[in-house]
Order: sequence, then structure tokens, then C-alpha cells
Amino acid sequence: MTQPAPFAEIWRGAFLESVHSGHAVVCDDSGQIVEAWGDPEKVVLPRSSAKMIQALPLIRSGAADAAGLGPQHLALACASHQAARLHTGIVGQWLENLGLSDSDFRCGSAVPGDQSARDALIRAFEQPCQIHHECSGKHAGFLTVNKHLGGRADYEKPDHPVQKACLEALEDVTGLTSPGYGIDGCSVPNFATSLHGMARAMARFAAAPEGSAEARLHQAMRLHPELVAGETRACTDLMRAMNGKVAIKTGAEGFFVAILPEQKLGVALKASCGTTRAANCAIASILVKLGALDPNHPEALKYRNAPIVNRRGIITGSLKPAASFT
Repeated sequence: MTQPAPFAEIWRGAFLESVHSGHAVVCDDSGQIVEAWGDPEKVVLPRSSAKMIQALPLIRSGAADAAGLGPQHLALACASHQAARLHTGIVGQWLENLGLSDSDFRCGSAVPGDQSARDALIRAFEQPCQIHHECSGKHAGFLTVNKHLGGRADYEKPDHPVQKACLEALEDVTGLTSPGYGIDGCSVPNFATSLHGMARAMARFAAAPEGSAEARLHQAMRLHPELVAGETRACTDLMRAMNGKVAIKTGAEGFFVAILPEQKLGVALKASCGTTRAANCAIASILVKLGALDPNHPEALKYRNAPIVNRRGIITGSLKPAASFT
């Protein structure tokens, strides 16, 4: 089957109002497909779901250890954070330790996703900075690698040694040659691969030996789910619900990946519509199907059997997983 498979259904009363569809792959540690929905060979841009791969050069180059980075830093290098004080405090100190400033980032400024942080800026009549960008942890990692290599300031350019190292890492863990790239929302190249390739990469992370770059990164994510995204976000909510046994990471336009170390499995999915609710429902449903997530856990119910409530608090419908996930 190469057409998108149903992911999630929106019901309003007795009526099936909408159906979200997409593609998904589960791989084992040999790189073989265990289960698939839609087209496993579909070429995709993994967006922020590739952050663990983009962080591999941070460890492999020796830059992380040279800079004295710990698990919190590694988790933030993989994060799409809310710019809560917890996030920006660590990234700010990291930047200071490098002898750099906000102007050295190349991600652009962004309004914090965290309500308290956003309100604090407004009350202080201050504008958001680049540190508030959801990718500032990843960019702090890039700056760390760049300082270690002695590279030029424009680390975001596709021909820069930092981005060449990211491409090399992606092709290594996916086992595929990337057909090209698009420029991500934070200005760096996002290298394309197949959905199967991303699932294979996540399975490689899952089966990586203790002390390897892959293991250190997914362990940091599982140890600090609050840093990977933030409160009310699916990444943080679902990792907590699985008691830190699984690392998951969302990406823009309906992407999601999962690393399951105990089962040595990797998951990658892409919602064709590009919506967050479709991707959240699909990843939660696959994790339930794989036995990693309790279907009755409140966080699981929030993303895969959620009531739709109107502005008066009346339940008007529900979001449910498609039959292929049940």
C-alpha cells in the first residue's frame, strides 16, 4: 500500500466528520520493517524529529565532553522547547560558558511558547530574543561543535562543516544517501530521507551500546522529558506516561519519531495533512500497539481518545485512532 493510511478520526455526534491519514513505519534493530502503514519508502523532511541525529556530531566530535556538557544540555540539544525559564536558563548559561552571546545564534527570535515566560516579557516591555526560539538548544549544540572545530560564524549554511557533519550523521544512521534538503524554520538545512530510513535510524538509537553517542542522547531525553518540549506538550506528556522508558520527538508538519530501547525498535511517522493532532494521535496509538504505553493512562487518553469541547465546555465530539491502530 503506497497511499496514506487512516491515522485518526474526528467524530461529531454520530457523524464521522474528518479523517486524518499518513504514513508510518516500525523498524527492528536489523533495520527491517516490523509493521508499516501507507508508504514506508516515502521521501520526507523529518524536521525537528531529526534533532537527535543533528546532535550526534556534538558528541562524536568530542565537543560535548570538551565543553563539560551533561544530560540536561544533551536533552536540550534534541529539544523543541517552550522557552520556559527552565529551558532558557540552562541554554543561557551554556552560551555564557562558551563565551558567546545571543547574537551568535542563527535561529532567529521567537515568542516563547510558555505562557509565564511570554507574560514576563510583556510585563517587562521586552522583545523576545533568539534564546526564546524553540530550537535554541539545538543551536547551542551547533555553536559548541563550531567552537570545537574552529569554524566560521555562519554555521547554519549547508556548506559549513557543522552541517556537513549533520548530513554525514543522517546518512550513517539511516543507511541512505539524502536526496537533498529544505531550509528548516530555524534556518539550518533539514536533510531529506525516507520514512523507512528514519525508523531504521531510531532503531539504531534504540539498540546502541551504552556510552555511544546515540545512547547518551536518548538517555538524556528520557531522563529529562521536561526539557525536550515542556508542559502540555505531547513529547513531555507521553514520555512521562511511559516512565522514561521511551524517547519520542515531534517535528513540524505532522512528523513524529520514537526510540524504544527495551524492544530495540524505532518508529517514524508523517501525517499527510501536516497537523499536530493527527501525529500526536498516531504516535500514541502506535506506542499503545507496541505495548509501551498504557491505553488507559490519562495522557494516552488525551491524545488518542480525547473529547472535543466547545467554548461553553460542552463535549461536541471526539478524536479517535483509526481502526488500523486498534
